[in-house]
Parts: sequence; C-alpha cells; structure tokens
Amino acid sequence: MRYLGKLYRPPSESDAYILQATIGCSWNRCTYCDMYSDKEFRVRPLQESLDDIDAAARMYGSNVQKVFIADGDALVLDTEHWLALLERCRQRFPKLRRVSSYAMARNILAKTDIELGQLRDAGLTTLYIGPESGDDVTLRRIAKGDNAEAHVQAAQKAHDAGMELSVIALLGIAMDRSEAHAAATAALVTAMNPEYFAALTVTVVPGTPLSRLHERGRFEVPAVPELLRELRTMVALARPTSALFRTNHASNYLPLGGRLPEDRDRIVALIDKAIAGQIPLRRESSRGL
Repeated sequence: MRYLGKLYRPPSESDAYILQATIGCSWNRCTYCDMYSDKEFRVRPLQESLDDIDAAARMYGSNVQKVFIADGDALVLDTEHWLALLERCRQRFPKLRRVSSYAMARNILAKTDIELGQLRDAGLTTLYIGPESGDDVTLRRIAKGDNAEAHVQAAQKAHDAGMELSVIALLGIAMDRSEAHAAATAALVTAMNPEYFAALTVTVVPGTPLSRLHERGRFEVPAVPELLRELRTMVALARPTSALFRTNHASNYLPLGGRLPEDRDRIVALIDKAIAGQIPLRRESSRGL
C-alpha cells in the first residue's frame, strides 16, 4: 500500500481502509482549503490501485468492512476505472459493506444516470459532498465551483441511483452574510435531503487565499456566539426527511449529535444553552482540522 502526501477522510471513516486512487483534488481552488495544495492532481494508474487493494487484503482482508476512496474528489474517475476498483474490493474483502468517497456536485452531474446506477450496484454506496453553504454569493466568494442548484441536482441524481449522501456545511465562512449563509444552507440541506448532515467550523489556514484575505483585514472568523447562531439557524430551519446530524469534527466548539427532525428541539436547546454560556465549549487548544 502506497500513500503520497497527507491523507484526509471524514470522521465516520476512521475505521475504513483508505485507497488513494487519485492524487490531490481535480478542482483544488476553494479559498479556505489547503488539503491538497502540495499535490498536482493526477489519477493513479489502475494497476497500482489494484495492487494496493491486494496488499491490503493480505494484511487486513478479513477485517475490512469499509473502504474510503481518496483523495479529494475521487468520483472524477472514469466509470470503468471505478468499476474495476469496486470489483477488486468485493473480491478481496469478504466482509465489505460500504465503499465511499468525497465528491463535488460536478462529479456527480458528469456521470449519466446509468453510470451512477452501475457504481451503486457495484458497491459505491455513500458520497461525501461539501457545498459548505447554500448561499450563492458565498459560494462564488469561496470559489466552490458549483452553485446551490447544482448541488440540488447532484443530490437528486445520487439519490435516484440509490446512493446515500453526507452533506457538509462550513460555519463562519460567509463574512458579512452570516444570516443569509445560515438560512440558505438550511434550505439547501432541505432540498438535498441527505442521510447525514455535518457542520464544520472554518479555520484560517496559512498559505490559502482565505489567509491572504485575513492578513489584509478582509476576513475574520466570527466570534463563537455568531458561529453558534449560524449553527442554530441551520438546525432549526433544515427539514431533511431523516438525517443523522453531527458536529463531532475537531474544528467545532460544540460537539453535538442526533437525528433531524426527531432531535431538533433538543439540539436547538443545547445550542441556546451554549450561546448563553451554560455549557462548556471545546477549548481552543483542543480544536484542529
């Protein structure tokens, strides 16, 4: 098994075997992100990835139940490439129950309905997609590459193929559009109707375009109460059919969990207590990416 550079995966994939089938991110322009800044995007040769699956099977095969396909937006891979990876995973990992990857809206929209169905049938069950915001002004500012409507269309295509979605929002990214960002993100979550919904908190990472804005006084991470108010609005207004909700990422000040809509009132009440200073928050020294 071979890995190049830093690896990233969602918290819920902590027990997954990570296969680095692509190097870097095909978009790699988001203003807040440096996850793949040290890599030039490329697709690893298929045989290298198949060899890595074989190596992982020799070491861990009987224990592997989840596989996460990295790097940043691996769904960009051609469908035939994907199908070969998924077939080998099924062959080598007898207890395999889930394969997942990061994806951009444009990756999903570039695939036909037939292709997405083939991938789902072959075992790709879960996509992690980070619109970060439902506010198109904010999406343009952060160079996300896709607008809110594209994310809605992508979610519908993925769901039509039988895939589950984990949608990620980013607290504090909207500068002077905090309220609009929070409300529009709640509306986008409602429209995308994911099975999982998570919120992270923006961090100014040195070397990113966002850090240069910060240095020029054009961007500041909001104070914690404002971040919590954004989170409150998202939880209070989002109307997914049934979504597992988490803020367990290390960037967040207030780790929360529950299911929406069932636990909405409880979660909102906890956020209100945190805003009022009645609940201890994660210490700054314990936060990270």
